[in-house]
Amino acid sequence: MRDALPKPILKNRVIPEPSATEIQPPKRKLLERVRDAIRVKHYSFQTEKTYVQWIRRYILFNDIRHPSEMGGQEVNAFLTHLAVIENVAASTQNQALCAILFLYREVLQQELDLNLNAVRAKRPHYLPTVLTVDEVMAILKQISGVYQIIAKLLYGCGLRLNEALELRVKDLDFAQKQITVRDGKGMESRVTMLPSSIIEPLKEHLQRIKRMHQQDLEHGYGSVYLPFALDRKYSNAAKEWIWQYVFPSNRIAKDPRSEIMRRHHLHESGLQKEVKQAVRIAKIEKRVSCHTFRHSFATHLLQNGYDIRTVQELLGHKDVKTTMIYTHVLNRGGRGVQSPLDR
Repeated sequence: MRDALPKPILKNRVIPEPSATEIQPPKRKLLERVRDAIRVKHYSFQTEKTYVQWIRRYILFNDIRHPSEMGGQEVNAFLTHLAVIENVAASTQNQALCAILFLYREVLQQELDLNLNAVRAKRPHYLPTVLTVDEVMAILKQISGVYQIIAKLLYGCGLRLNEALELRVKDLDFAQKQITVRDGKGMESRVTMLPSSIIEPLKEHLQRIKRMHQQDLEHGYGSVYLPFALDRKYSNAAKEWIWQYVFPSNRIAKDPRSEIMRRHHLHESGLQKEVKQAVRIAKIEKRVSCHTFRHSFATHLLQNGYDIRTVQELLGHKDVKTTMIYTHVLNRGGRGVQSPLDR
């Protein structure tokens, strides 16, 4: 049987150029584009969920019209609806506005001709709840285990709840007795003190966490979420001990963004429930949340004679006016004046 002859090579063959539809990738849906833009900005996953929720509600309110077909009039109508019909707080209304502005500016690349004629929700002016030192200690005694350590960090360091939960091993400096808070509110970093009384319990906690991390590595897990795509730049960093969360979750779960099975930090609701129960048991008749520890931290420092600039730096406030609110909680104003009834 004769061998098959090779096919002739066609020279000067004109290869047709692909059509525009073959070059362009399939168009992504609007909410997917919103998620992409948020991740490019390195916003938190909680911010991503919140913005997507508000944008979806904005679209549904306007009968599922595409936002590019709408403008300031529809935005004003939506914000008015939130204030008048749903009676939301001013912060909630502003949050919805931020999400819509992000949609138009960052996703649609469209300038929104917005003249805010909407009915604005009334912003309340209130003083933060502050506990006495005895009240703080009474609450801390009712909390045990890892949640007590976190609560002590909130009060002893002035941390926000998420700042404490997102701490990594490398952020703790036992020798210098300080904590580095990275990428806090407003993507700002700062340094605050590490109380001496919490160092030993924290070291014992880290020993338990390190053993758990070693077990995760043996089972093929042990990686942690890294910000700003550091896992692509440093391929092994996600499994290194120094990058692990100080307060990791008790279970391994799927990362909602990368879908990688890993151990995230503890959820905020865990400590919130513990604090609520501790306040009830301690019979503290005040409205107390996790953030109350931060308010008490600032107030007690001012009471102890520290200057307001130092407190501002420890809290991470951009403007000293934000810190000034704690001066109104001290023994001034109505509490600093003797009532005529007591003469």
